[in-house]
Amino acid sequence: MANFYDDYEISEKTLALKPAYNLEYSTIVLEGTEEYYIKKTPLELIKQASLFGGAEYDGRRCAVSFLTGIKKKIPIPINPQKNIYAFPTQSPSQMDCHWIFFSHVNLISGASSVSNKSTMIVFQNGRKLEVKESAHILDKQMYRTWMCVKALSGDFPVST
Repeated sequence: MANFYDDYEISEKTLALKPAYNLEYSTIVLEGTEEYYIKKTPLELIKQASLFGGAEYDGRRCAVSFLTGIKKKIPIPINPQKNIYAFPTQSPSQMDCHWIFFSHVNLISGASSVSNKSTMIVFQNGRKLEVKESAHILDKQMYRTWMCVKALSGDFPVST
């Protein structure tokens, strides 16, 4: 039986938010081995989780940009106290933007052929997610998120 819900609270167990192209739901949440189908969009869930984590999405976005110098596809520290950081696979304003939760990523594997331009994300629990962005882009997003984690822990020089 499918797990359909109006809302979802992002937690330490959340692996990824996938956009859904469905009239009944807007997001497919990957959590452990489960999938949940949620009416809210991925960005709505990220913004809501940021508030639960103690600050507005736009405030977190501005702080990360200030601390790291990142201007586009900014990773979001949803709840640093719980080590919940997420990064977008493309601009959050784009319909096909996935949100990947940093601490769960084990491996990013590029396409095995020139004709197949997708990338496989392998999570710590072995679960896999295929996305259309290149491995280079995803590696860059992982690095940016690492910079975000370090900046908020005081271990990274501020870019001013």
